[in-house]
Amino acid sequence: MPVNIPDNLPAAETLENENIFVMKGQRATHQDIRPLQILILNLMPTKIETEIQLLRLLSNSPLQINVEFLQMVTHESKHTSQDYLDYFYKTYDQISQNKYDGFIITGAPVENIPFEAVDYWEELCKLMSWSRRNVFSTMHICWGAQAGLYYHYGINKYPLDKKISGIFSHYPVVRNHPLLRGFDEIFYMPHSRYTAVRREDVEAHPELQVLAVSNEAGLAISATRDGRQIFIQGHAEYDVMTLANEYRRDLKAGINPVMPENYFPGNSPKAAPIMYWRSHANLLFTNWLNYYVYQQTPYDIDKISQV
Repeated sequence: MPVNIPDNLPAAETLENENIFVMKGQRATHQDIRPLQILILNLMPTKIETEIQLLRLLSNSPLQINVEFLQMVTHESKHTSQDYLDYFYKTYDQISQNKYDGFIITGAPVENIPFEAVDYWEELCKLMSWSRRNVFSTMHICWGAQAGLYYHYGINKYPLDKKISGIFSHYPVVRNHPLLRGFDEIFYMPHSRYTAVRREDVEAHPELQVLAVSNEAGLAISATRDGRQIFIQGHAEYDVMTLANEYRRDLKAGINPVMPENYFPGNSPKAAPIMYWRSHANLLFTNWLNYYVYQQTPYDIDKISQV
């Protein structure tokens, strides 16, 4: 089924070229069903790239989905024009009276900054508080997961000796959990971060559940037991070239980055990477949409706050 996106969104052309069924707003108004309402807070500097990555995964489902993008008004983007954001993205004031089946909070390149020192932290806290009454299930990604765990449960992040960058193997901790249904005993996911959340800190909260870990990258996926809050420390949504682009960007900036592990064939940056996490990325997002958004959200979306 299609993903309904804003008219003229640049990501549409890329998705259509991949035979992904996207539907523009005008046509969607004639569909006689109740589509899922998904809100995406895109904190990544590469806005269009992240839009494509997330929309690609959200499309792999039999459900029709209306997608809206959200921006932080207390932050000035250095990589995306304000005209673009004003046209395709909404602000908190514009969506604060709405209800959403699902909400995605992306990562952001601010891991080395204390949470309270991030320029949009207060606005993000207001948004996370709002989400508990107006969203049924929220998926937090990378720094977004760390921010969510810190805001909701006081769980802090810790600096690493070196950046975790690469593709790492993981294993489910909870067998047959709906979010990981269909997963193999070993699955792969990209990571790209300078900080980590400790597994024992999450396990100390009885309302939280550790779902998947990596021997190399540590805690990977956790969630509340009711599935209303999902925390993913990695980047399942990354494209095959995303880590390569980050690595080359950092080389150009002269910060001597670590080479992504288990990524370049033969550990040669000149070799083309191979994508071997796509199937589990699709399964992760499809399971979230099916088991924690579609099947549990009230049909009358206005009743979300009562659940």
